[in-house]
Amino acid sequence: MFEIQQIDHLVLRAGNCQALVDFYCNVLGMKVERSVESVGLVQLRAGRSLIDIVDSNGVLGKRRGAPPDRNNGTNLDHFCLRIEPFDVEAIRAHLDSHGVEALDVQKVYGAEGYGSSIYLDDPEGNTVELKGPSQP
Repeated sequence: MFEIQQIDHLVLRAGNCQALVDFYCNVLGMKVERSVESVGLVQLRAGRSLIDIVDSNGVLGKRRGAPPDRNNGTNLDHFCLRIEPFDVEAIRAHLDSHGVEALDVQKVYGAEGYGSSIYLDDPEGNTVELKGPSQP
């Protein structure tokens, strides 16, 4: 048998790949690790994991149908990125500087137990949870 260790990668289909790459790199601080233009794929480093951005009009993206539409559902409910440090004022100031709205801090259960989280949406309507360390 085997044990799950962490999220390896997530795949987000995008109608506008560059907007998502810009958001995840400029707002959340990720870096482009690999790009395969021939199939419409950009892979971003998220700590020990990857987030793959797939152009819904590219070779890979066309396999799953029409592009995502923020008004008619998305291709993912949400995903969670464990962040450190979890300084609410600094996080809010950073998001505000990029024009990104976020919900109020919530205490939710995750892989490390209960901890504080802030939820926000990327440019294509995918919900991102930014999660701090577990709290007693």
